[in-house]
Amino acid sequence: MLPSLFISHGSPMLALEPGESGPALARLAAELPRPKAIVIVSAHWESNELLVNGNPQPETWHDFGGFPAALFAVQYPARGQLDITHRVMELLADADLTARMDTRRPFDHGVWVPLSLMYPQADIPVVQVSLPTRMGPELQTRVGQALAKLREEEVLVIGSGSITHNLRELDWHAGPESVEPWALSFRDWMVERLAAGDDEALHDYRRQAPNAVRNHPSDEHLLPLYFARGAGGQFSIAHQGFTMGALGMDIYRFG
Repeated sequence: MLPSLFISHGSPMLALEPGESGPALARLAAELPRPKAIVIVSAHWESNELLVNGNPQPETWHDFGGFPAALFAVQYPARGQLDITHRVMELLADADLTARMDTRRPFDHGVWVPLSLMYPQADIPVVQVSLPTRMGPELQTRVGQALAKLREEEVLVIGSGSITHNLRELDWHAGPESVEPWALSFRDWMVERLAAGDDEALHDYRRQAPNAVRNHPSDEHLLPLYFARGAGGQFSIAHQGFTMGALGMDIYRFG
């Protein structure tokens, strides 16, 4: 059975400057059985309702500005797969979660940046599920639990976000050895609670975790973690690190 994964996707420049995360993602992909499809939740598809991508050939969306032209030239031409879209919607309905199909959604960089490092041939179908951010961690846990059966069906389930994400406090010149204490304390608290399986504390992280709001002024980049955790099994760490002083690059495996 495949695990589910939480991937901190960092800056879009990760696609061109993979640092330590790129080799970690490549190793992880090489260790896993080859999936027949990928179902992914990205921090960059926020929505009011639950949506599932039914676009058969999503475009590569460069949903950012101010980066080099080479980054805008990157393409990730993976296709969608309607039978997987329908299976996702069926499993959500079985869990009393109403979802609607979106047939026009492109791949945002939360999808194509990490996948370009894991599966650079873009030859595995990808179906994206949206992130209804206003409904918080509990909904993402439920969505992950609803889709856990996909792991038995050779589908790799991924939440793509960031374990810490305060862009206003990043030092773009800091080396990987430079880590802000407020970011490290939050990351370590999350790891401890994940290892302990502490649902109550994890769902209430904004009140209980140290420096929670400083690390996540808004929580869209942490919510995919709850999706991956809900879909998976036993927690383990595939990679840990920071860039720019406070941007966590952790990769977690569930199952």
